[in-house]
Amino acid sequence: MTKVSLVLLQSVQKKLIQPRWRYGLALLAGALLTFSYAPFSQAWLTPILLCLWLLLLVRSQTAKQAALTGFSFGFGWFAAGISWVYVSIDQFGGTPMLVSVLIMALLCAYLAVYPTLAAWTWFKLRRYTSGLSLFVLPFIWLVSEFLRGWLLTGFPWLGLGYTQTFSALGNLAPHLGELGITLALWLIALGLTYFILHRRYEWLFLPLVVVLFAWNAPRLNTLEYTGEQTSVALVQGNVVQDLKWDAEQQWPNYDTYVELTQPYLEHDLIIWPESAITFIEPLAQRPLANLNQLLLAEKTTLISGIIDLDRYTGEFYNSMIVMGEQPSGGWYYGHENRYQKHQLLPIGEFVPFESLLRPLAPLFNLPMSSFSRGSYLQSNLNANGINIAANICYEVAFARQIRANVNADTHFLLTISNDTWFGDSHGPHQHWQIAAMRARELGRPMLRATNNGITGVIDHTGATLTKIPQFTEAVATTNVLHVTGMTYFARFGDTPVWLIALFLASVSWRWKKRNSA
Repeated sequence: MTKVSLVLLQSVQKKLIQPRWRYGLALLAGALLTFSYAPFSQAWLTPILLCLWLLLLVRSQTAKQAALTGFSFGFGWFAAGISWVYVSIDQFGGTPMLVSVLIMALLCAYLAVYPTLAAWTWFKLRRYTSGLSLFVLPFIWLVSEFLRGWLLTGFPWLGLGYTQTFSALGNLAPHLGELGITLALWLIALGLTYFILHRRYEWLFLPLVVVLFAWNAPRLNTLEYTGEQTSVALVQGNVVQDLKWDAEQQWPNYDTYVELTQPYLEHDLIIWPESAITFIEPLAQRPLANLNQLLLAEKTTLISGIIDLDRYTGEFYNSMIVMGEQPSGGWYYGHENRYQKHQLLPIGEFVPFESLLRPLAPLFNLPMSSFSRGSYLQSNLNANGINIAANICYEVAFARQIRANVNADTHFLLTISNDTWFGDSHGPHQHWQIAAMRARELGRPMLRATNNGITGVIDHTGATLTKIPQFTEAVATTNVLHVTGMTYFARFGDTPVWLIALFLASVSWRWKKRNSA
């Protein structure tokens, strides 16, 4: 923490008694968190802004004030952090601007409920704690974040740990995961807060210990290179979203990807993005069979996003299929070597209360917004002898689901997406950052193919091997090294983090003397 930052925080304290200052500063602190995430990546901001919010929170005189401090922080956090959602609502939702703004405000207000709940709960429990009452907050925060990632199918975007994906604290990912990094950030913020409140320098040892542990965490690495490598090519077609689902564009879209792919057929593995093939799978068996034969002749494998239709049930699935070299020969319709998306995007892929909402506006009647769910647990794709744990689009933000589908035999992680909906915003950059976190947590290279960016490959340490700029028609190629071994996070998940947070919460009950903080 810089001296300038410390002086700033101390001077701000004098104005924190007044609620109007508290709520405004909490809103600003939440909004500034956006600069901690990609593409800005100012990771150092996160613990400072959390410290500022804690200084605001401890000044609350009532549960209502604490709740409003939490809501203000949360609203600023999400209003700025997911402002990219407005792009899709405004450009593709077909609603007037004022309605689009209202929808965004309601979404951000809903997401702000979770930090509100955390702040309110902390204040209510404060009377039962000691002068270390803030040590209860990390556990409460983890509970509120769990709820945010679970209720109403969940929206775990913008977890605090993602701000550190490419920083020294990111070294904790293979051991404790993104949730563990979130806990580490709270410990740093707690140390800074108690130092400012009590002017006792020993509190600075807490952030120092956390940073030193993170700095040396790579020494605990349990992974090794096997000496094998796979040549991969990831195709970015840059198809215009307005034309993507136009029936007359099905063949031109398909031809675009085939033409981009042909110079790279010597690669072991080729990846096309989400719904790159806009034919419905059972209705396009001839062109798919022809492509499959070409791939088999070249002894290569292609994985592509496609829409599958179960002709017996009439259910649609957002899927990936494997064509070319694979077990049991090549592709045929109904082949089990496929992935069906489980975590569907509300409004975009399914519409709750659709009989009521669909007539209201085009936003609730987007193309391909009536999918069924695939299973939570699915077998790895087998592509040319490579085992791949796959996921589609924003599923990559669901760490528990991704971990549940990774095993010791998994070679690569794969995520395909279509971020065209979000234009030239910071949304696709945050998406890339989340994918990199999964690679670090699970100790496996991440392949990421998108329609218009960001397409590329991330190694198991989170380093970028290759990347294609957004809004370009191109192919990314590289050789990806194989690793063996399982990270501690892959083995134990979030359990250690919850135990540490619970222990920290119990500390505040060990002292009889009570204090305002």
